[in-house]
Amino acid sequence: MLPIAYHPIYRHPLPEGHRFPMVKYELLPQQLLHEGTAVDSDFYEPGIPDLNHVLAVHEKSYVDDLLNLTLDPRAARKIGFPLSAELIERELRIAQGTIWGCYKARENGIAFNIAGGTHHAYSTHGEAFCLLNDQAIAAQYLLNEKLAERILIIDLDVHQGNGTAQIFSGNEKVFTFSMHGKTNYPFKKEISSLDIALDDNTGDVEYLSVLKGILPNLLKKVKPDFIFYLCGVDILASDKLGKLGCTIEGCKKRDEFVLNLCYDNGIPVQCSMGGGYSPDIKIIIEAHANTYRAAKNIFI
Repeated sequence: MLPIAYHPIYRHPLPEGHRFPMVKYELLPQQLLHEGTAVDSDFYEPGIPDLNHVLAVHEKSYVDDLLNLTLDPRAARKIGFPLSAELIERELRIAQGTIWGCYKARENGIAFNIAGGTHHAYSTHGEAFCLLNDQAIAAQYLLNEKLAERILIIDLDVHQGNGTAQIFSGNEKVFTFSMHGKTNYPFKKEISSLDIALDDNTGDVEYLSVLKGILPNLLKKVKPDFIFYLCGVDILASDKLGKLGCTIEGCKKRDEFVLNLCYDNGIPVQCSMGGGYSPDIKIIIEAHANTYRAAKNIFI
């Protein structure tokens, strides 16, 4: 079984001008089913989470403004999406999908959220298309429910996980590791537990060398009993919003390396999709699908 959280609303609430590359949320499940990487029974449609789980991470005034669509216009512009009830529902369901994935990862070793990776959402505000921080909400949920004692968040999106870093600043139970482009957004970085900033045009060889030199030792140091993996594919050279120089094959090797480490160390891992903005949607789907293919080969 390859547990995957997906809900049709993931692809619906955005106006036409904001659809690409959000169409990936619709096309990726179709591709995984078409090629046999996943079957219908692998998919779960998440509901709305208990708001207490959201409020354990995000301030009540901010959540209330989202639910009531009363967010200050300047704060809404910082998010980048026009606010709507459907968009808020989408974000809530994404968070619940990641919480559900934690249980499935504990059972099966790994679980996925077709969406998620909303790591630019702070405790007090959203930005850069992120409203609620799904992996932060789920990590705090695991701690509160005493389902984990030490959590490692591996964020390999091309953009620093600034919201995640802020949320868990000073929290010794959550180690935040972000490896990202040095000159990419956000231009003012937060301080993660460990930040690795890569130069523009960093390619496969250097990227994988840096990651392999850090992550195994980090597992030994942190000793996590649960891992969240943000597996953005915006590290590709073709990405419109990224400045790194990796190939699809390099991105695939990255995922294989991370997931093999989780498997070999017996640490459950929940994966959220993160970014991917290449002009050719086929490249985005292929790069994301490789993560699921790697998981099937390693865990099943």
